[in-house]
Amino acid sequence: MGIWLNQSSIDGFILLGIFSHSQTDLVLFSMVMIVFIVALCGNILLIFLIYKDPRLHTPMYFFLSQLSLMDLMLISDIVPKMAVNFLLGRKSISFVGCGIQIGFFVSLVGSEGLLLGLMAYDRYVAITHPLHYSILMSQRVCLQIAGSSWTFGIIDGMIQMVAAMSLPYCGSKSVDHFFCEVPALLKLSCTDTSIFDTLLFACCVFMLLLPFSIILASYACILGAVLHMHSAQARKKALATCSSHLTTVSLFYGAAMFIYLRPRRYRAPSHDKVVSIFYTVLTPMLNPLIYSLRNREVMGALRKGLGLCKICSQH
Repeated sequence: MGIWLNQSSIDGFILLGIFSHSQTDLVLFSMVMIVFIVALCGNILLIFLIYKDPRLHTPMYFFLSQLSLMDLMLISDIVPKMAVNFLLGRKSISFVGCGIQIGFFVSLVGSEGLLLGLMAYDRYVAITHPLHYSILMSQRVCLQIAGSSWTFGIIDGMIQMVAAMSLPYCGSKSVDHFFCEVPALLKLSCTDTSIFDTLLFACCVFMLLLPFSIILASYACILGAVLHMHSAQARKKALATCSSHLTTVSLFYGAAMFIYLRPRRYRAPSHDKVVSIFYTVLTPMLNPLIYSLRNREVMGALRKGLGLCKICSQH
């Protein structure tokens, strides 16, 4: 095993990627880079607004800032390497680089999944226990929620990174993907990976299905509370505060479950690559747009910031 590991460490892997240098793929690559830039700017702006505007110093916006930070790190873990390889005509990634990419990717996806689940609990408390909200969602509780999301995500990432990098790789080193993702890497191992497959599935069940169960339970309670509200305006406001979170949840969990919870025999590299583009590039761009364009407080903070910039420029 040590021989294989040393050989892999020297050779690294070849990322086959998703783009060729045809005219169509050049256009698609340009679109991905535009999305990447929008995602970077959108998430940085949202974090800045939440940090600077006192009106956004609430639990919901604190969790949003953490979500934006995760999205920012996730897209930065994947796209720059893909872009450099494409522009320089290279496809290689070192063994260490591949391990780092797996560690960051799994940690961030796991952390984001848990955070989205616990954000549903925050919405449940806000709508069903509004008078006790500030007590139930104190600063200490918010820090515990965010900290547990990061901690479990990092533990999951470390487990999968160490396990994947400990496997022997022989023969072809060509990964049929645009980044080092564990399921694509397992196909290159020259040993039985059934135990690792079971471990991977167990991690995914815990990191995806557990928070998804929290989301379903929270929104079932929220729906029951909304239906018992006498005011139509109160019902509308309650549903509006949940719609952005539900949209994000649908995008994230739909793609992640398609990738990780399908039986192995139904997996196709072409499908995995397209869906991976969706939740590594598109979702980090859409999240700040969903939470800003559909949110009065965030748009108000943005207008206030633009107004201050205008006044400063005039002086």
